[in-house]
Amino acid sequence: MERKNKQTFARLAERFSYGCGDFGCNIIYTAMSAFLLFYYTDYAGVNAAAVGTIMLISRVFDGISDIIMGVIVDRTKSKFGKARPWLLRMCIPFAISGILLFSVPTDWAETPKLVYVFITYNLVSTVIYTAINVPYSALNALMTQDAYERSVLSIFRNLLATAGTLLINTFTLPLVEKFGDNASAWTKTFCVFGVVAVAAFLINFFGTKERVKPVAQENGQVKDVPFKEGVKALFQNKYWIMMTGMLALFFLMYSVNGGATVFYAKDILGSRDLVATINGIFNVVQIAGMFFIAMLVKKLGKRNVFAVGLVLDIVGMLILNFSGGSMTLIVVSSIIRGIGNSCGGATMWAMVSDTIDYGEWKTGYRTEGLVNSACSFGYKIGNGIGSALLGVILEAGGYVGEALVQTPEALFSIKICFVWIPIVVYVIGLVIMKFWNLDKEFDGILAELQARKAGNRK
Repeated sequence: MERKNKQTFARLAERFSYGCGDFGCNIIYTAMSAFLLFYYTDYAGVNAAAVGTIMLISRVFDGISDIIMGVIVDRTKSKFGKARPWLLRMCIPFAISGILLFSVPTDWAETPKLVYVFITYNLVSTVIYTAINVPYSALNALMTQDAYERSVLSIFRNLLATAGTLLINTFTLPLVEKFGDNASAWTKTFCVFGVVAVAAFLINFFGTKERVKPVAQENGQVKDVPFKEGVKALFQNKYWIMMTGMLALFFLMYSVNGGATVFYAKDILGSRDLVATINGIFNVVQIAGMFFIAMLVKKLGKRNVFAVGLVLDIVGMLILNFSGGSMTLIVVSSIIRGIGNSCGGATMWAMVSDTIDYGEWKTGYRTEGLVNSACSFGYKIGNGIGSALLGVILEAGGYVGEALVQTPEALFSIKICFVWIPIVVYVIGLVIMKFWNLDKEFDGILAELQARKAGNRK
């Protein structure tokens, strides 16, 4: 009994340690999404349009660096494994780069400031964040091949990612005020967050273990996969193609929908204060739902749980669209969408990990780093397109920020961004899931991989 309790505690500790990685990542990711432009314009005195151009250009560099880092992870050989060494190597540079991001010299002229922004933004986004996030994303597939355990790890990842987001959203502005509410206050604030991020990554590193080894080895050593062969293998992996397309669409949708929330609340529902209600209930329910999704995954499988989540997302969106501003229906919608998103959060990244085993079975190449980096490239492209698409649709609808009353066309453009684009993406997701049979095939694939491994040892 005591041994069983120790094993249970060890499993929980490792799951928590794994989740701490995305807690650390989200400290910078959320800060860049929620506060960086505000800091640049209101505290550092940098032109918003110029910053937007820098961010758009940097997306291209970011996507390329993802692929490069994926190859590096697949070729990493150390006593700690392929992914974990990078968590240890990059955690302190990650914290320092985050501090530099919020340390624009305010007494510099406009052009030197923009040069500083370009260098530090790309240092964080293109180099440091990629060098720690791509290995972290690959870690799930390296820790276990158990399909259920991968889902549980994904649940802990999403729980702690959300906790990291809440930390930044809750404490950033109060800390800035406490440190003097000026440009240097932001630097001090991210010194604090940097220490927290380093601690999270150290827990992630010391609390996890890589156990999965590729079948194909030479003289007992893992063989490097040539880049050309690795990419070719990706496009022979139908399930990887499905998930990459899904991620690109979903992050496009998240970008459009998230950016349109304040417009929908203000101009459709009648009060921008409803943003807090819509997002607050949604996030709380999503976190609570995570604790129950594992049981559903065990019973129904990842594909079916993901599909149920998509249906709930569609229902929740339709209720909100036809709520007429009713607070009761807004709350009901947020609850339903929160449950739907918890289904997706618990399964999506575990499904990506499952495509790695399918790819190894299909092609003979196991490329955790390349699979996850190529997925990352796909969803970053989707995110970038989504950010641009929001502005294009609002502009096409004739939205005017200063107007007290928007035209019917402008209101419809807001609904397209907040409601109808997400619904279309959810429907496409359901269609893709119709062709997802990996849950049924997975046990047989693992058995054959184990048989190959046993044969190689003889």
